[in-house]
Amino acid sequence: MNSRERVLTALNHEEPDRVPIDIPYTPEAADKLVTYLSREKQIEAGPDDIPLVMNHDILAASHGIGSSYYAREEEEYICEWGITWKWITLPTGGRYTEMVGHPLADESKLSSYSCPNPAKTTRYDRMRELITEYGATHAICGGMGSTLFEPAWHLRGFETFLMDLVANKDFAHELLDKVFDFQLETGKILADIGADLLKLGDDHGTQSSLMMSVGTFREFFKHRYARLFSAYKEVKPDIKIAFHSDGNIEPLLPDLIETGVDIFQAVQPLSIDPGKIKKLYGDRLSFWGTVDIQEVMPFGTPADVEKEIRLRIETVGKGGGLILAPSHAIQPDVPLENILSFYSAAEKYGYYPV
Repeated sequence: MNSRERVLTALNHEEPDRVPIDIPYTPEAADKLVTYLSREKQIEAGPDDIPLVMNHDILAASHGIGSSYYAREEEEYICEWGITWKWITLPTGGRYTEMVGHPLADESKLSSYSCPNPAKTTRYDRMRELITEYGATHAICGGMGSTLFEPAWHLRGFETFLMDLVANKDFAHELLDKVFDFQLETGKILADIGADLLKLGDDHGTQSSLMMSVGTFREFFKHRYARLFSAYKEVKPDIKIAFHSDGNIEPLLPDLIETGVDIFQAVQPLSIDPGKIKKLYGDRLSFWGTVDIQEVMPFGTPADVEKEIRLRIETVGKGGGLILAPSHAIQPDVPLENILSFYSAAEKYGYYPV
């Protein structure tokens, strides 16, 4: 099988030749692997070449407000959404962009606020390139992370928008409708271009519980997600919808299935048991992630990583329905040896039957 056939077979709950893989990287972690490839393997590659060089099965391009992270090199910048971002250097290593200014902190500005133009053709240049060059061989994913909840609080401020959901509901609905219109058009364009998958989502979970009640989720988000996913599938009926959330969102999984979600992405194993949810929902959901990035990848040994990979393949991969990936991007503190162990263990244990 080629990568596209492998991914689509797995997502149809059938067993391909091997478990498909996808490993995202932070810039520093990507540089670590690129340096290794150059010095030890004599392979000249940049960070963007890693998915092809390392035989990942999914190629993706990012769209929407999630593209504002790492968007510019200036120490502080304003993205097309009007959000102010600042580079932060962590004591443990790595640099990240954090939001330091929210354009709708003043609620009176909502009526005059407009989201960026989703129909801007250059927004989809990379996606078109991927489909033209690799659409026959790889699964092509349109990234739309930060879909409704996250854009709303990015624009408004996190604590402020959480209060809006309780005490300023008309405002919250109006803001979500503006973001909804952008995401509706974006996803329809990506589906029309020919994406195999759309990866959307919002972080609704903390390490151990939901950020809001199930009732609040249903009041503000469930029907909007359902309308989005239905519209995308009207354009391309066989498109697969992946929904990302970190943390423990197990109480939301039945609702997400009802909205049309095909794949639960992240599956953070220290928050939610991948084997358990495979047993409960594996006939209706596929799973993309499952590998621990909080303890095993940064602090374990290569043998620990191998054990983790084998566990996830054996408990989640049977019968298909698994895209093996870390539950978040590989971070700067992950040793190179553990990165290489991920790949070797996936090769060692990933062939069917598992």
